[in-house]
Formats: sequence, C-alpha cells, structure tokens
Amino acid sequence: MAKIRLNPLQARTLALFQELAADEEIAVRDEESGGIRIHALPRAHGDHMHVGRFSVSSRFASGLTNENVWRVLERKGLIHPDFPHSVLLLPEGLAFETGIRERMLAESDH
Repeated sequence: MAKIRLNPLQARTLALFQELAADEEIAVRDEESGGIRIHALPRAHGDHMHVGRFSVSSRFASGLTNENVWRVLERKGLIHPDFPHSVLLLPEGLAFETGIRERMLAESDH
C-alpha cells in the first residue's frame, strides 16, 4: 500500500478532526464503520477557536470550512464528509499520524 501524503492544510485539518473526535459532547462512535461521527464543528471567534480543551489559531483551522480539503481527505480514505454539517472520521483517519498536533494546540485559558 502506498504511503498517504498530506499537504500542511490537509494534515492540520485531519489533526483537528482527530481532536474533535475525542469530545463526547460532539462526537459519537459509528458502529458500522468503526469510525467516529463529528456532528458539530467549532466556529472561530476572534483569532482562535476552541477544540475540546484546547485553543487553536484560526489560521490553523481554515480547512474545517474548506470543502476541497474535505474531498481530498475523503479520496485518501480518511473521512466520509457531509460538508459542512458533519464528518465521519474513519479508522484510518483516527490512526493517521500527522505529527503536528502539539504545534497547533494550546491549552485554553477560557
């Protein structure tokens, strides 16, 4: 199997989906696929948005509202999108190591 490559915007978006998948208030396990359905996406306020217990710069989160990014992640077998309403993060997407999570997410102070 070929290695999946993501550009920085795609990787950031997938990392955010992975973090959102851990939030039981907005995500639920999909028994059929083994993935996690994220049914509410955060909205930016000011220069940041809240993702779980973290704060993320809006510049890192632009892929959450970019249908083309969602389509690429779908073609690569990482998500099933229902843009812009919800996303099913597939097991492959959950397991994918983006390597950028720590650089994007900061503990929120509010």
